[in-house]
Amino acid sequence: MNVMRRLKSIASGRSSVSDPGGDISLKRLKIEQKVDHRVDIEIQMEERCTIAPKDDVTSTSEGSDASTLTVDTRQEKSGKKELPNEMRIREKNSYDHEDDLKDMEPTVVSGNGTETGQIIVTTLSGRNGQKQTLSYMAERVVGTGSFGVVFQAKCLETGESVAIKKVLQDRRYKNRELQIMRMLDHPNAVHLRHCFYSTTEKNEVYLNLVLEYVSETVYRVSRHYSRVNHHMPIIYVQLYTYQICRALNYMHNVIGVCHRDIKPQNLLVNPHTHQLKICDFGSAKMLVPGEPNIAYICSRYYRAPELIFGATEYTTAIDMWSAGCVFAELLLGQPLFPGESGVDQLVEIIKILGSPTREEIRCMNPNYTEFKFPQIKAHPWHKVCYKLSSIVFIYILVSFVCSPR
Repeated sequence: MNVMRRLKSIASGRSSVSDPGGDISLKRLKIEQKVDHRVDIEIQMEERCTIAPKDDVTSTSEGSDASTLTVDTRQEKSGKKELPNEMRIREKNSYDHEDDLKDMEPTVVSGNGTETGQIIVTTLSGRNGQKQTLSYMAERVVGTGSFGVVFQAKCLETGESVAIKKVLQDRRYKNRELQIMRMLDHPNAVHLRHCFYSTTEKNEVYLNLVLEYVSETVYRVSRHYSRVNHHMPIIYVQLYTYQICRALNYMHNVIGVCHRDIKPQNLLVNPHTHQLKICDFGSAKMLVPGEPNIAYICSRYYRAPELIFGATEYTTAIDMWSAGCVFAELLLGQPLFPGESGVDQLVEIIKILGSPTREEIRCMNPNYTEFKFPQIKAHPWHKVCYKLSSIVFIYILVSFVCSPR
């Protein structure tokens, strides 16, 4: 297998640790495609109540993942920011899961919101039985992808800008993202204002999540510094990292939720106050010990090694690995592990951390027994992240260990 040949060449000194990864053979690509097809089926089985984002993650030079709230780079270049052409609300009694709507239930909508300037009017039933009418003027699309679309809108009653995330809803199942977002109550997690349901002419049901609007992402802020050949000021790196860890501590230990897609594109940031908020809970899940989960989750550059090894009984430690990857990326101005494919991602990790021991592999996935890895020494961290303080090195060393335990 190509990955083994590459690792052996690195171990023998024929390939530099700083190499970008080398070419990927046609055989390796075919293996990847077969794996991708298989795990896509697994995703559909496990994630029936939500739409999991694809793993087709581009490098930071290509733009953000389609499942985030950031502006689609193709739309920026073309200047086209058209809104979806289906926006009709279902009647109250036509939706099966009325408990999802009981304190956020829309009953009246006028306007289909298909174009910029069109108005969506919703009448909500609150807990106290009083009805409230809210009107939203659609302004622009800020994100598109396989999950649906996110567009910015303005509430005419309050003047507040909001982000409305519209996702396809399977009539047979409740939406996991909605359930989790209703549990969230933290200053570093994006806030759900309310929700409503809409249908298309094909009678497809869409869930519309009305979220607080935050104009920037950590990804875009980091790109700004990279474009001017500067590193992000260490005070901002520390501030963002602290807020990420604070939010993850709340999610993991208070409400018991694993995000499963932490990356710079999913970290909203207020450019004036630098308050950070984690967004996009489309992949989030409450992990139950002993209950298998899909391994094909989390965007590639930020994917923990146990996921690459096919583990299905992982823990919230995968979020901490992703957070460490984000932290290192903010320091370096580029991804720490820029794998070109799922297999290549493992090569990039081993080039820095060295070969995992048999015990580490057993901790990551007890069922993984396919390969014996050539012995590659870990690359010294002071050569990877030079001119950094000792406290920064301590955090990096704690974040990047192969064993999730």
